Amino acid sequence: MEALNLLESFVRSAEAGSFSAAARRLGITPAAVSKNVARLESQLGVRLFQRSTRQVTLTDSGEQFFQQVSGPFSTLRDAFASASQDAGKPAGVLKVSLALAFGREYLVPLLGEFLARYPAIVPDWHFENRPVDLIQDGFDAAIGGGIELTEGVVARELVNTHIIVTASPAYMKGRPVPAHPDDLAVLDGIVRRSGPTGRLRAYTLRNQAGDEAQVAQCTRMVFDDPEAMAHAAMLGYGVALLPTTHAAKWLESGALMRLLPGWHADNGPVSVYYPSKKLLPPKTRVFIDFVVDAFRDREFAARFGAP
Repeated sequence: MEALNLLESFVRSAEAGSFSAAARRLGITPAAVSKNVARLESQLGVRLFQRSTRQVTLTDSGEQFFQQVSGPFSTLRDAFASASQDAGKPAGVLKVSLALAFGREYLVPLLGEFLARYPAIVPDWHFENRPVDLIQDGFDAAIGGGIELTEGVVARELVNTHIIVTASPAYMKGRPVPAHPDDLAVLDGIVRRSGPTGRLRAYTLRNQAGDEAQVAQCTRMVFDDPEAMAHAAMLGYGVALLPTTHAAKWLESGALMRLLPGWHADNGPVSVYYPSKKLLPPKTRVFIDFVVDAFRDREFAARFGAP
């Protein structure tokens, strides 16, 4: 096991480009990572890294060694993890990245059933509205939308989502109900800014007849978070185009009403992402299967649809 620990420190440092980042993934100190790499270098008789105060870079020998061992190391580590399960039961820390509001609203309520079924698994969940690098950041899985399927990452779709037009009943009281997307131009718009680009989001709505219309809102306020937009709409500040995942709860409670029923824009799927491995750790495999089954059984597809 000592050799495996030394290799892990080396591989994580090579992937991250620093001992500090590798240490965060491994849950040990940067000094311990540096010591492990130095011991590996001593055993091999070659220098694997060029070190500076800010980063480490692979030497030619280090690059060659990394290419030779990274794949076999990943397989070997997963084999150890699988073999060490308690009586074959999934166990260990499960590191998952989740979209903030979506994870809190739809995934946290599933935890009770999941932990009752797999008590030896310890969820380590990170709630953040940004795409993560599963491989470099050391996540077992991620749930959300818009994560790039880079090499070594696969996805299973949980539900497809849409953008719909919403407002509070209080805001619409005394105002004419829009009959066409063009009518939104005279209402106060709660507009979304894209975090990655900084630009205001533009939407093209479609109906079942195949008609399309570009939305031209009268911008009253700009937010970069759909959850905040939903709360602003409920407070009567204006009209918000929201993902159905953020609007469903408030539509069901009556805090929001849907405008222009039959019109919507595609918002893409919410998926569970995970590293592509021949030998997926049992804790990850059962989590993925559990989440996929839970979303199917609870008919989230119908809840987030937008006819």
